[in-house]
Amino acid sequence: MKDPIRRRTFLKSSALSLLPFIAPLPELPSKEETSAEKKPVNFILAGEILTVQQYADKLSEVCRMEAIEPDRYGEGGCVAALQTHFEAATGKEKAIFMPTGTMANQLALKVLSGQNIKIFVQENSHTYRDEADAAQTLHARRLIPIAKDKPWFTVDDLKAAIDYHHEQESFPSPTGAVAVEIPTRRSDNTMMPFEEFKKISQYCRENKIPLHLDGARIYLASAWSGVPLREYTDLADTVYISLYKYLGASSGAVLCGKKEVIGQMPHLIKMHGGSMYRNWTNAAMALHEVDGFMERLINARKRGEELIKLLNSLPQIKITNWPNATNIYRMELTGIDQKVFQKALSIQGITVAQTVFSLNVSILHRDNNELFSAFKNAVKTAAL
Repeated sequence: MKDPIRRRTFLKSSALSLLPFIAPLPELPSKEETSAEKKPVNFILAGEILTVQQYADKLSEVCRMEAIEPDRYGEGGCVAALQTHFEAATGKEKAIFMPTGTMANQLALKVLSGQNIKIFVQENSHTYRDEADAAQTLHARRLIPIAKDKPWFTVDDLKAAIDYHHEQESFPSPTGAVAVEIPTRRSDNTMMPFEEFKKISQYCRENKIPLHLDGARIYLASAWSGVPLREYTDLADTVYISLYKYLGASSGAVLCGKKEVIGQMPHLIKMHGGSMYRNWTNAAMALHEVDGFMERLINARKRGEELIKLLNSLPQIKITNWPNATNIYRMELTGIDQKVFQKALSIQGITVAQTVFSLNVSILHRDNNELFSAFKNAVKTAAL
């Protein structure tokens, strides 16, 4: 995919300070400008947007509704409950809370690869592009990228890369691990076809190569592909899932795998400065949100696809997707002032970008007729 969304830019406004965004955003209205009592809907992220006050209020509500017990350095309390949930959801023997997805990816690959330092990864992946060369610098691992400028690699790409390095190196070493990111954030959340992932998994198992799944947004892949989450996770030795992309936490991740792999993590987390005294605030928010989340996400996809049909009836708006896309769609606006359009919607508590249209569970806060009416009125207001 060309021109990947610049998710690493952060809005300074507190309204979005809890989540990294994935596209240029309009100027948000003041509290006085926004329609009262309307739950916000955003078409820019994989999850909901909460202000600092809304986040604090929700955490307080969760604590009133549920018996929240704190952890101590990641052990016990709701952190243990969260880990138990993901053990069941992924079918893995053990799960552990991690402070960041980067640490989850890095430590998983470190342990899986053992003494074999060669790791094959997507060139467009978070592991290769966005983790500050941690594999090479901290863990003495050699990352070998596959499929430059592509949203995923095929099993044939993997075989060719492994064979090439084995044949061309004077002192070839065994492959330590393979990492796959599904969906790929730098390719606008495009997902590797499930059948291709199955082929890669089979090849890795036949050749005794550990396979790690960067499943930060794996719920999106499941909701848009129709493949159950467990079928994805069964194919990998370890899987990392983000807690803040769409599960309500302000940070954090969960890494799942076999007991002998996850059992090495507490010491490694401490070594690398990731052992925090309290993790319960993030765990409590994620544990609350993950209950029934997949069902809500699937409903959001269906509701969103219906809304897209309505919006495409307006000549000024064209929203399209592409093969193996997930929650991000392309949006073209013509004949309107984009900033005025965004401002008109934001007054109604609706946040949109200029070139993409992203679906998430926030769409369930409003009826599609109400949303369509808001877009239609915004088009009229912004007409050139």
